[in-house]
Amino acid sequence: MGKLIWHEYSRYVSLSATVYTVWASFFALYFRKFFWDFVNGIVRNPGGVQPANSDSIFVTLIVKAPVIPIFSMVLGFGFIALEYPAPFLKGTAIHRSFPLRIVVLLLQAFLAVLFYQGTNGALWSIVAAMCYVRAQVLGEKMEEAKNNRGRGGRA
Repeated sequence: MGKLIWHEYSRYVSLSATVYTVWASFFALYFRKFFWDFVNGIVRNPGGVQPANSDSIFVTLIVKAPVIPIFSMVLGFGFIALEYPAPFLKGTAIHRSFPLRIVVLLLQAFLAVLFYQGTNGALWSIVAAMCYVRAQVLGEKMEEAKNNRGRGGRA
């Protein structure tokens, strides 16, 4: 059996979670719902659960003006450019930084968990962040592939 390379595994998980979060942010623009309205919400008949007055800031930033889904989408596109990586980021110190990825994934999870469609992406972003923490604890490094340029699949 081989040895699991944690940063490669977490890269795949974070790419999947980020694409899911961007897609969820797109849907949150059309189907706006504050996810945590059931915590302090009031049940009305008819109308279902209505958010409490203390949640008005979230209702304003998610339902009335979708600032949080838009910011989550922009952050997701930026993180995809970092993870994939974009040609201008490839091989830079930002591209090899695990702490930056951990912070961005946790911020992405925080933003995505606020709106209804982003909860699954938020969960997987936290999983990817934990895997990056594991990679950093094990001392893994992202090496530049300068020695492999132009060789393709040949040995």
